[in-house]
Amino acid sequence: MLPRRLSQLYGGLVLYGVSSSLIILSGLGNDPWDVFHQGLSRQTGIGTGWWVCIVGALVLLLWIPLKQKPGLGTVSNVFVIGLGVVVMLALFDQASELGAQVALLICGVVLNGVATGMYIGARFGPGPRDGLMTGLAARGHSIRVVRTGIEFGVLVAGALLGGTVGIGTLVYAVSIGPLAHFFVPAFTVRSPVPQPA
Repeated sequence: MLPRRLSQLYGGLVLYGVSSSLIILSGLGNDPWDVFHQGLSRQTGIGTGWWVCIVGALVLLLWIPLKQKPGLGTVSNVFVIGLGVVVMLALFDQASELGAQVALLICGVVLNGVATGMYIGARFGPGPRDGLMTGLAARGHSIRVVRTGIEFGVLVAGALLGGTVGIGTLVYAVSIGPLAHFFVPAFTVRSPVPQPA
């Protein structure tokens, strides 16, 4: 059980970094958090991938009033996803043909939903950003509604900082809530049922 959970956790985190990078490389608009990260990058000169790590660490402070407890998945999220973005953006150039851009965007959005379900479902604790989602959802709100609200909030902040907003941003913002709503339960590793003595 533990090896499966660990492989699902780290597979999901790597996939999250890759899928976020696919969206950025599509050139059709970043996902809302990366609009925010890119806006911070443009204001400071620190790379977008590094801001993924920095913001992840800072968002943990918002967990305090939600009484969320960080786990291995939380700490790993702060580093693995950001470093994945740093590597992907260093290795690949932004797409220039519309067909490739659309394919990268669609793959990135869907795989991001799968990755969210994988690493949260491994039950090692959600990442900093998703901890906000699960913490608020635990208070009786729908994952879909909470995630969508968070995405629109950071989108506005990122746009004000100068991050790139496009059609891809809108597609991600309206899709990730329903995708997470489906994939988190689908990938949740259930605890074994105790056998009677």
